[in-house]
Amino acid sequence: MSDTHHEMNPMRTERTLGADASTPPRRLRVLLLAEAANPKLFSVSLIGWSLARALARVADVHLVTELRNRDDILAAGIEGMEFTAIDNRRWQGLAWNVSKVLRGGTTLGWSTYSALASLAYPFFEREVWRVFGDRLKAGEFDVVHRITPNSPAVPSLMAARCAGIGVPFVLGPLNGGVPWPKEFAHLRTAEREWLSPLRRISRLMPGFDSTRRHSSAILAGARFALEEVPAKYRDKALLLSENAIDLERFPRREPAEAVAPLRVAFVGRLVPLKAVDILIEAAAPLIRERRVELDIIGDGPELPRLKQFASALLAGGSASLEWGQTAAPAGGFTPVTNGVEFPGWVDHGSMAARLGRSHVFAFPSVREFGGGVVLEAMAMGLVPIVVNYGGPGELVPPGCGFALPMASRPELVQSMRKALADLVASPGQLRGLGIRAQDHVHSHFTWDAKAGQILEVYRWVRNLSAEKPSFSFIHNV
Repeated sequence: MSDTHHEMNPMRTERTLGADASTPPRRLRVLLLAEAANPKLFSVSLIGWSLARALARVADVHLVTELRNRDDILAAGIEGMEFTAIDNRRWQGLAWNVSKVLRGGTTLGWSTYSALASLAYPFFEREVWRVFGDRLKAGEFDVVHRITPNSPAVPSLMAARCAGIGVPFVLGPLNGGVPWPKEFAHLRTAEREWLSPLRRISRLMPGFDSTRRHSSAILAGARFALEEVPAKYRDKALLLSENAIDLERFPRREPAEAVAPLRVAFVGRLVPLKAVDILIEAAAPLIRERRVELDIIGDGPELPRLKQFASALLAGGSASLEWGQTAAPAGGFTPVTNGVEFPGWVDHGSMAARLGRSHVFAFPSVREFGGGVVLEAMAMGLVPIVVNYGGPGELVPPGCGFALPMASRPELVQSMRKALADLVASPGQLRGLGIRAQDHVHSHFTWDAKAGQILEVYRWVRNLSAEKPSFSFIHNV
């Protein structure tokens, strides 16, 4: 339960000095629900914050988020937007703590946490309606838009309530629901994704159908998410990735000069589904020939195994290590000192400089919903090599990089090795690919571009635009 008061307050409304009371009436007034919205965090929380900040530049936005984000939002500073922080820590904290026990930590088993968080979220929206219901009925907002949570399994109580008072409700971008590829089904156990086979049960949850029936528009972050929208509601569903780039952190720059060795970066959690061992094995012959160097940026439970794996390969040892196995050449391991670096996590402020050292961004993840890090690398002119399964393949159009077809592990190793070898053999193509990747991202995937795209959706649901928006820059779908 949340209380509303001021100083010792679990929920209060903040108005920035930058908010202009004389805003022209043609700017739409949007109540933006983003339970997760935090400028200091990653993934969904950073998406919630970044999109809210961008939308505030094109509409009159009132952001509603959870109290845990309040101090970080105030520290970051906001312009032209109001926000309200609602205290749902009792239920959200319970979901987090129980999931940690069930998952054996906080790194793996995200479907377990998502399932528990979906049970806590309705308490957040119940408080949103208590605080804003009368204002919505009075016509203070033109649109209500729920950005986060972006899980398709989490219903929204607000959708039906908004429909009942004639206020359009926009849902998403939703993402998730990517099936485990049959070629890597064994990694589901490694990721402790015990609930993944039961995900369709979420359709039976109270509010699942009601949320879609009463939404005016449903944004799907990837093709799999779009296909999860029931056919009877597909006419109001749109494909629009949830990811974009922050130009302050990843500005346009000249792609790295094509000099040997080819430097290849990976960024992400070091967990089984990221399949970083595929990249290491694919690059190993080229590393031994000193034609390629790898920069594996990130941390996670796979780090010790990946270091061991790289050492074994570079010393001429086994090239068949799967998750959970260890092996060494007869003479023991050679330390990873030449050709592969494992710097651990690199903070937000230093990431662009670190990526700027590389020519190529290799992202072999075999089950990825979004892939925002791919856009960040492309924005800096790195040539992407991704697996065309889930979100990442939809971000890489022809002529900008490589979207490798999903295949068995040995086949993916070979196709990634071929892509790397082609770039090594013809380094002159790096510049053209990198510049086209930059142009694609800077045209369609900045947060300001994303805000403009969503503004088109708002205008459509408000009957200010006759045609349903279509975002044709989404590829490989």
